[in-house]
Amino acid sequence: SQVTFEEESQNPPAVGHWKPLMPSKGDKEEAESGCQDAGGVHEPQSTEQLNVSRLRSSSVEIREKGSEFLRDELHKAQKELKLKDKECERLSKVREQLEQELEELTASLFEEAHKMVREANTKQAAAEKQLREARGKIDMLQAEVTALKTLVITSTPSSPNRELHPQLQSPCKAGFRKGHGRNKSTSSAMVAAASQNVPPEPASRECREVDSILFAEFQAWKESPTLDKSCSFLDRIYREDVGPCLDFTKQELSELVRVAVEQNTLTIEPVASQTVPVGKVAAEECGGPKKCALSGLPRTCKHRIMLGDSGNYYYISPSCRARITAVCNFFTYIRYIQQGLVRQDVELMYWEVMRLRREMSLAKLGFYPSEM
Repeated sequence: SQVTFEEESQNPPAVGHWKPLMPSKGDKEEAESGCQDAGGVHEPQSTEQLNVSRLRSSSVEIREKGSEFLRDELHKAQKELKLKDKECERLSKVREQLEQELEELTASLFEEAHKMVREANTKQAAAEKQLREARGKIDMLQAEVTALKTLVITSTPSSPNRELHPQLQSPCKAGFRKGHGRNKSTSSAMVAAASQNVPPEPASRECREVDSILFAEFQAWKESPTLDKSCSFLDRIYREDVGPCLDFTKQELSELVRVAVEQNTLTIEPVASQTVPVGKVAAEECGGPKKCALSGLPRTCKHRIMLGDSGNYYYISPSCRARITAVCNFFTYIRYIQQGLVRQDVELMYWEVMRLRREMSLAKLGFYPSEM
């Protein structure tokens, strides 16, 4: 409209030819009165002023409508922003609540998991303890059953077992061994040999005196019994008794016998005179009824030994048998002490160990009962 106004102002219409677009009633009256008063001289000037005022009023009206439209749009945008802010605030609260619930759930799950682990560890420890106790009881019962079987099997009319027939023992000896008579050897035929390997006691009662060094070593070993030869108690016995007692002419076989005795896998059994050597080993290595496999000397062999489950038998003389059984008796007794099967005073156990050491000493010197 402004452009039109400028064009019209530059090119004014001819006098008497301009026509108003929509002249109002008042305008007509003013124009007519003006024309009448002016007499036609001022008619172009009045018309131009009228057009300018109309254009001004139109631009003002357009400006007001535009500003009103912009205000409406601004109000709408502000309302939308407020709604967006409220929605963001609500979503933030929801997120915080979810994070808190997630943390609480994670903490409860970890606590429950730790509780289950603690309970499982406690149950496992209790089960392992019960298993160890059960195994200990089983080992003890198996040892007692084996000992009883050995006592029964090795008792014959020609060679009665003194453990089964206390009346064959001397009164003092029977009373001394009453406390642990059932806790003897667990290896086959060792108890019978041990019961027959005791030299005759003198008629007069012997005097005894505890050696302080030996007793201290035994007490220290008794606190924590072990079969490890590095301890001072067993080291002395290995050096003074076991080693010399198992030192035979056949060194290689002697070493095998010592290992079998330590591992409790050696078997001694009586044989008839007509029995021939059994196994893959040559007859001269096994000896025979008339030759000892350990000493290599011609001797009458009434017993033979087997090392583990090899199936090879070696004939041994009565002297070699006495030496082996003396060492086996010693190891059997200390194994029973280690397993807690001997219920005696420390001093009585010490004297029983000394008696077994004396048997080894006598056997290595060649003393043995005639019935062997």
